[in-house]
Amino acid sequence: MSGRVHMLLGRPKVRDKDAFLATIGDLQDEYGCVIQALDAEMVVNEAHVTSAAKKALRAFAEDRNVAKDLGLEILRYASGQRQIERALSMGISGSTERIALLVIEDGTSPELSGIFELDGQGPTWNPEVVKKTFQISDEEIEAVGEDKIPDLVLERVALVDAYR
Repeated sequence: MSGRVHMLLGRPKVRDKDAFLATIGDLQDEYGCVIQALDAEMVVNEAHVTSAAKKALRAFAEDRNVAKDLGLEILRYASGQRQIERALSMGISGSTERIALLVIEDGTSPELSGIFELDGQGPTWNPEVVKKTFQISDEEIEAVGEDKIPDLVLERVALVDAYR
């Protein structure tokens, strides 16, 4: 699959995680797209998830993917993790309040209004959560400054393939 990659930020209308994910699966089948839900608290900007999506698409195209599912491969890159089990921490949980939906579609955009409400806010990531998720040390922050955390996250995404 190739196509338009975009991110939507908002709140789930379906509070039950399993029902939410099942509906996403149905929408993917219906629209022939990929939708990956991530915890917005860990997404630093759109470049973060679109870079992860492009790397995952490239991995599938070159038969280098680790996960069998494109959504999981995207999550693996977005989390900066080689191992799928560790990457799952960046996905949504029952307590996730705000979601980043990454959508890859070739044509018709999926109808998400039944399960998802855009909130009009940009990324609102939590610095402490991001530092922990991406194992960003205090020394790194001291060297480059807290305003460079998004760059450090993009670096982690880029380095996933280096750890093969």
